[in-house]
Amino acid sequence: MSTLLRCLTVDGAVMALAADTTDMAARAEQIHKTSAVVTAALGRCLTAASLMGIQLKGADDSVTLRIKCDGSIGGITAVSDSAGNVRGYAVNPVVELPLKPNGKLDVGGAVGGGMLYIIRDTGGVEPYVGCTPLISGEIAEDVTHYYAVSEQIPTVCSLGVLVNPDLTVKAAGGLLIQLLPGCPEETITQLEANVAALPSMTSMLEAGLTPADIAARALEGFPFEILETAHPAYHCPCSRERVKRALAALPPADRAALPDENGEAEVTCQFCDRVYHIKM
Repeated sequence: MSTLLRCLTVDGAVMALAADTTDMAARAEQIHKTSAVVTAALGRCLTAASLMGIQLKGADDSVTLRIKCDGSIGGITAVSDSAGNVRGYAVNPVVELPLKPNGKLDVGGAVGGGMLYIIRDTGGVEPYVGCTPLISGEIAEDVTHYYAVSEQIPTVCSLGVLVNPDLTVKAAGGLLIQLLPGCPEETITQLEANVAALPSMTSMLEAGLTPADIAARALEGFPFEILETAHPAYHCPCSRERVKRALAALPPADRAALPDENGEAEVTCQFCDRVYHIKM
């Protein structure tokens, strides 16, 4: 079971979210049968989306993290609801690249250059869309850059996915720290020192640290309280009725081209690979 904590320092200056998302990353790998580097990239995106989604207020709100890129992965989409439940996919689920010189998976090489889009649907007439160029393709750095440039929120993001030799997920998780308005300068200085001393997310996960452990390390020296503990999962809300409504919304010419010789249209959900056969 994945676990996500939302924490706040008692002076209200710093918010931190820490998550173990192993189960959701593992489920994504099982569904999409991704190669190692794609498992890492998609797992990071799903984790980031969950950390963003849990901050939404409305029960029907959602946030979409979309990467449009020129790397061999082709692009990634991850969607979270306000409970942190996620779904997602990579355009190309199997990408094979050599490891980086440090022995790590080359997520940045698989993603390449492009744009990061954050789309928040909170029930308004139009969803909010923010975007920034990718600066590394490693996802965490790109999320940090997005918050700084598009939303002007000083943010630290760390994401990690450990992949076993048999391509299953050993561990996955993330940390998101944000300075809130009025944060004192001395708090910023201490927090910067804490962040600089943090091991990588994959190192902390491999060492068995829990989200509470990770949050405590990041907020060392600051009294804080845990505002929320959630257990998000990989969840796709697709259904036969949703598919029927989507088909009904297509232009008549497009609908006419879908049925096979038996008058049925075959539709595969990109998020969960469930196949629907709809009588047209």
